[in-house]
Amino acid sequence: MKKSMNSTVITEEERALNGLLFDPGAPELVAKKAKAHRLSQMFNNLFEEQQEERCVILRELLGELGDRSLFHGPLRFHYGCHTRIGRNCFFNFNLTIQDDSAVTIGNDCNFGPNVTIVTPVHPMLANERRLLKCSDGVERHLCFAKPVTIGDDCWVGANVVICPGVTIGNGCVIGAGSVVTRDVPPDSFAAGNPARVIREITEKDSIYLKFDEIY
Repeated sequence: MKKSMNSTVITEEERALNGLLFDPGAPELVAKKAKAHRLSQMFNNLFEEQQEERCVILRELLGELGDRSLFHGPLRFHYGCHTRIGRNCFFNFNLTIQDDSAVTIGNDCNFGPNVTIVTPVHPMLANERRLLKCSDGVERHLCFAKPVTIGDDCWVGANVVICPGVTIGNGCVIGAGSVVTRDVPPDSFAAGNPARVIREITEKDSIYLKFDEIY
């Protein structure tokens, strides 16, 4: 479903990354998804001690990967190439990233098990989820996508779902089981379904104040 914008022809991938309606069944996108799914499965078939081989796969799979970021697996990326991950991040079991639009994760982030990040948005009306007639007269299944951005030094708890269009600021903690549907400002603790900001994170949360054996 290539259309012109300001007299420039853009691809379905460009449409997806720019928040426009796009056809996920377009051959160019199907090929990218097939590659990502294949590489994800190749990663999952390796053991944890095969870190060098896993890293080779991740660097082919992802748009960007910082040094010393570790994935336990299994994992699943929809496109992979639309995801950029910083350095010193840790991802526990069962990470799923549906990156139809861009997913950006900063440095020094930690993710608990079963975290899901989604970017695509589908029509609310049932008949529009079936087929939509495009300007060329062809009926297609269409959707659009919104990017997700996670800042530096974030902790994302187990079973968290991060929804399309969300930005999470630096230094945030997202409580286990949360469904994040709106932006979270920096240095905040947010939790719930839908997640809401519970409070600001301050020096009073220091682990030094909880355990005497830490100096």
